[in-house]
Amino acid sequence: MWDLIHNNSKCAVSLHSCGSIYQFLPDFINAGLNILNPVQISAKDMDPARLKREFGKDIVFWGGCGDTLHILPHGNIKEVKENTKKNMEILGKNGGLIFAAINNIQPDIPPENIIAMFETANEYCAY
Repeated sequence: MWDLIHNNSKCAVSLHSCGSIYQFLPDFINAGLNILNPVQISAKDMDPARLKREFGKDIVFWGGCGDTLHILPHGNIKEVKENTKKNMEILGKNGGLIFAAINNIQPDIPPENIIAMFETANEYCAY
């Protein structure tokens, strides 16, 4: 199916798969995957540095920047900014990143933390 898309269009193939999919990424890439969304770095084996090192030349990471499980709902503004910047630097090094939080922003996340995440993205968007 992904070959059909690649052979008949200029479209990229994006896969939405939450959780720990590290072990499947080589097969997905071999099958023609171009973009992974979300990049759930809070899941087992989904360390952003490892993902970037092993797969960054082959796929684009869509997400993984704002930790919606731990930092955004429970951290302070400084922690949010530091975590967002760190993840952007790792996943965006030499390109290949579409900025987004790890997953959907939930109602338990304080608005000021959401703003801090996007301010950080704006400030360091030249990754």
